[in-house]
Amino acid sequence: METAYKTWELDNNVQLVDPQRDALYTYDPAEQKAIGDAKPWRTDPHHFKNVRISAVALLKMVMHARSGGSIEVMGLMQGKIAGDTFIVTDAFRLPVEGTETRVNAQDEANEYMVSYLQACRDQGKLENAVGWYHSHPGYGCWLSGIDVSTQATQQTFSDPFLAVVIDPDRTISAGKVEIGAFRTYPENYKPAGSGSADGYQTIPLAKIEDFGAHSSRYYSLEVSHYKSTLDTHLLELLWNKYWVQTLSQSPLFTNREYSSKQMLDLSSKIRQVGTGIQRASRGMQGSGAARAMDQQLGKVVKDSNKIAGEEVTGLMAGEVKAKLFNGLGESQPATTPVET
Repeated sequence: METAYKTWELDNNVQLVDPQRDALYTYDPAEQKAIGDAKPWRTDPHHFKNVRISAVALLKMVMHARSGGSIEVMGLMQGKIAGDTFIVTDAFRLPVEGTETRVNAQDEANEYMVSYLQACRDQGKLENAVGWYHSHPGYGCWLSGIDVSTQATQQTFSDPFLAVVIDPDRTISAGKVEIGAFRTYPENYKPAGSGSADGYQTIPLAKIEDFGAHSSRYYSLEVSHYKSTLDTHLLELLWNKYWVQTLSQSPLFTNREYSSKQMLDLSSKIRQVGTGIQRASRGMQGSGAARAMDQQLGKVVKDSNKIAGEEVTGLMAGEVKAKLFNGLGESQPATTPVET
């Protein structure tokens, strides 16, 4: 049980902060006001490079995202600024209505947000809202066109502000939190590189166009996690309470709908690439299109390897649990000595 808990911490890179002072939780209003007045991010669109999220805030966001199922959910994060880093100490959900493809905050959510933050201040919790989070069930961590517009508006009127995206389905399949943190560029700013495409990730065929259309309007930040001495105690209590449920569940069974969608999406991509290869072989496309098709084929191979890896991992986990627990409590048959 303790080994599984430590494995979860290592997989998500949860680090213990200064055990004597828990300094990341210390909030200095005067310091934050000075940073807000200086606004160093106005002169450098890449000023913010890192995000540190507390383990408790991470769990709150993941549980909220998971509770939404295939519907997108939304919430806010509280914290502070330290140099080029967002420090997220807590998070809370917003009462918003989402769909399978988008989520927007309405007047009710705005009123709730103001009331919640005021209640926190009344109780001595002075951290401001430093960002918003929402879920992308099954289609990765990136910003859609609506997300980019929402984040750009927040940076215009509430900067410094951060956007975080969590994929609850991929979190269950991988056993590690699938999370991304982003900030948008100013409207007239042209990035020198290729936007936010820091590395390859699997994008469903229906989302590829939206993913590529806005990828140059934002960039990603490095995400790490931390915990305090109190967090350590609370996490151990939670782990002791739910470890049986965690051990009894199978990611293949829990995420079977997502796995089926991945298979269908992969078959559509293979069909699309196959059609393109046939056209290229008939000379209907130029060499540039053929190279692009080779790249698409490479992505399909990566997608298939990813799906196969997740399925094999789930099957191996099931086999290990079966060998560990099948037959427990049953009396072993007595062996009869052989006479010679």
